[in-house]
Amino acid sequence: MSALPHEPSTEASSDPYAFEFADGPQTLAELRAALAEINPEVLTAFDARLDAATFGWDHDEVIAKARRAVAFSKRARAAAEAAAREEAAGAQRVDDPWAHLDVRDSTP
Repeated sequence: MSALPHEPSTEASSDPYAFEFADGPQTLAELRAALAEINPEVLTAFDARLDAATFGWDHDEVIAKARRAVAFSKRARAAAEAAAREEAAGAQRVDDPWAHLDVRDSTP
């Protein structure tokens, strides 16, 4: 049974760009530390944008963009680490069993 519009969905999101409110740093100190870990220049640019933003929507938008950048960089780093672990473990690629049926790539 599907969820009603006011109920949260029980299905996991398949959107790799989905960003939950609880994802990423929760305070400005955590955000600054995470941005400095990515690149000190990114932190400097964030501070400049934050100082130039007015309170309200502009301020929130600067913080939200920085939080998304941190969350997505961590996801990319985690995916790269997982791929490296699989390669180190000797995971073998599986050939496509239906590749011989694909006539577009076959040569006569």
